[in-house]
Amino acid sequence: MTTAPDRPGFTPPAYGDRSLADVVPSVARALGVALDAHPDGLELPPAPSYVLFLVDGMGAELLARHAHAAPYLSSLLGEDSTGTAGVPSTTATSLTSLGTGLPPGAHGLVGFTARIPGTDRLLNHLGWDKSIDPLEWQPHPTALGRLAHAGVHVTSVNKREFAGTGLTLASQRGASYVGADRVGERIAATVSASGHEPSLTYVYDSDLDWTGHKFGVASTQWLQQLAMVDAEAEQLREALPPQTRLLVVADHGMVDSPREARVDVDEVDGMRDGVALLGGEARFRHLYCSAGAVTDVVAAWREVLGDAATVLAREEAVERGWFGAVAPGVLPRLGDVMVACHGDTAVVSTRDFAYEDTLVGLHGSLTSAEMLIPILVG
Repeated sequence: MTTAPDRPGFTPPAYGDRSLADVVPSVARALGVALDAHPDGLELPPAPSYVLFLVDGMGAELLARHAHAAPYLSSLLGEDSTGTAGVPSTTATSLTSLGTGLPPGAHGLVGFTARIPGTDRLLNHLGWDKSIDPLEWQPHPTALGRLAHAGVHVTSVNKREFAGTGLTLASQRGASYVGADRVGERIAATVSASGHEPSLTYVYDSDLDWTGHKFGVASTQWLQQLAMVDAEAEQLREALPPQTRLLVVADHGMVDSPREARVDVDEVDGMRDGVALLGGEARFRHLYCSAGAVTDVVAAWREVLGDAATVLAREEAVERGWFGAVAPGVLPRLGDVMVACHGDTAVVSTRDFAYEDTLVGLHGSLTSAEMLIPILVG
């Protein structure tokens, strides 16, 4: 089996430098607390309190392209205002890297869906599964929790529906949780929490990502939502005391995938052969193979997809550092074969993931549009 070359335009994750996993350790250092070895490339200004505002789906390339719709956030762009998501570039993976300070290969939330080892079931990391204990699935103390243990007032401001979910416990445990569904109450809760010194207040907005999935990032709806996020960020900055720093990041970008760019595994002969379970998501598939089928599956999928995707056996993807160092217990959660899409390609299954095929905007792969995120200090 030959190794496919890296796709030109793929952006490798900047673990240990300027990735999402490096953000909270860098904030800790700016607050005067040493959590870990300091990342090489992410220096933040010292301050007694930080607000970390994560905008789901606001990729760096999208923000730069539509700077006119986001004048405040665009005013913060500079030479050192980008970083990367981890792999795959998807919400559950990214939020856990941010909250734990760990790359995906360590924290173990390796995609939107991943196989529960020893079973024929997938764990949806956003919806979770009551039979899976999030403290066992992700056993490491979070960076947020360790910061709180070090004496920093750490608060998570998020929608009420996310309180106590599996993803929240896996990624944010140790932080005090404040439920806030509307922009006004989010800002008020954030201002209140950030009054403590030292403090880190994390606040999350999911509306831009939802809009991109439903209407696409080329839509008027998405552009209007970006303008609303920009206004929220500016209002938040104005409401905070001058000594508090506002740090704006995203978890990934997004690309629109038109119908003609989609490959349905249920309509192409041979794509299901040797695949016992299909996981991941449309831009980054995990293929869990029948015994002895890996080589044939790699060959078949490379033949079908050609230049539309990079298809790698698990060992190849791990060797390329896509997930950082992979813990032994995390390894079987990764697909035996992984499929990272190029351009605007998507690999869908109308049988297993019918809802996913209704989405316009998608993410998960290693293109710069998906991997590059803004890191903006206000």
